[in-house]
Amino acid sequence: MGLEFVRQLLTDDAKGTVFATCRSPAAATDLQALQKEHGDRLHVIKLDATDESSIEEAAKEVSAVTPCLSTLINVAGVLQDQATGLKPERSLRGISSANLQQSFAVNTIGPILVARTFMPLLSRFGKDNEIPAKLAFLSARVGSISDNKLGGWYSYRASKAALNQLVRCAGLESERKKMGVACLLLHPGTVDTDLSAPYQGNIRDDKLFTRERAVRQLLDIVRGAGMQDNGRFIAWDKTDIPW
Repeated sequence: MGLEFVRQLLTDDAKGTVFATCRSPAAATDLQALQKEHGDRLHVIKLDATDESSIEEAAKEVSAVTPCLSTLINVAGVLQDQATGLKPERSLRGISSANLQQSFAVNTIGPILVARTFMPLLSRFGKDNEIPAKLAFLSARVGSISDNKLGGWYSYRASKAALNQLVRCAGLESERKKMGVACLLLHPGTVDTDLSAPYQGNIRDDKLFTRERAVRQLLDIVRGAGMQDNGRFIAWDKTDIPW
């Protein structure tokens, strides 16, 4: 979905500059092709959300190009990983310290460290404009505690619930300190990606979104958001999700 966000942002705004981050820019051939097509409008920057120093170096690179950011969208997330054996737990017996640590590192800790590090760039924009800067995070409906009727997926659910709490706190701080940054938690629905591929069998065709549709829907929410939306947990159809 991150690549699709980059594509649509470059297409929809003929003047804006886009910063795309990834763990290995040299191996990101699709991003390289977009950079060749759009030139200086696209900057591809190395950022590993599980490495705090990498996040700080990425922020320095962005700061060297621009003094502020209008929007930052956190799309990093993991549900399963063949290399490490991470997969959704169906029962307590499936829980391991390693799985919990990996889920929280990618889904929770990384995104909030990105928020902490890039907040000054966002606040510089928000304080100087009538509309706030937007700090958006891809969460998931399964991170809702009150909506949890099935159980399972312990690590993923817990890491997203923790992300929700952290972002809610960041939103309240932004409002209290008049930072001019609207913090948003977004549920994209079930999207046809590698993350959801093993679990699409029980999803109705009309509820399985293409990446293009999912990103279009989420960008519509982000672009239309104001400070009145700060701290909301929002589904793709613009409805609120219970915590």
